[in-house]
Amino acid sequence: MGLLVVGSLGLDTVTTPFDKVEGALGGSAVYISLAASYFTAPIHLVGVVGEDFPSKYINLLEEHSILLEGLQIEKGKTFRWSGKYHYDLNVRDTLFTELNVFEKFNPIIPDKLKKSKFVCLGNIDPTLQLRVLDQLDNPRFIVCDTMNYW
Repeated sequence: MGLLVVGSLGLDTVTTPFDKVEGALGGSAVYISLAASYFTAPIHLVGVVGEDFPSKYINLLEEHSILLEGLQIEKGKTFRWSGKYHYDLNVRDTLFTELNVFEKFNPIIPDKLKKSKFVCLGNIDPTLQLRVLDQLDNPRFIVCDTMNYW
């Protein structure tokens, strides 16, 4: 069956009342792909990272058989987000967002993926979501994450 995933990849700093983690793997495309990898294959990820994106995270995605032919590696820094969660973990505050290379992300769908039947568009600007859909040839099922901006 397979799945085309387009979205963000990032490095997150997350603070909870119990701990703080810096440089954690984040982004909608990452977690959609990792979750889907337990149920279907192949997963084709399209997104952008900077030169600072750790190879251990590339390796993790590849270990889950996520195909990265649509991953753009650009000069500059990877998207970064920082948030603080409260004792009620349903409540969080965004401390900062640094778009970095994601600011100029232009999703290019490789030719061999334009006929993808199942598509999941992560939490990215709706303009980018439409740009992706314009490149596809009659997908059967599309899921869009339309949550508020990070």
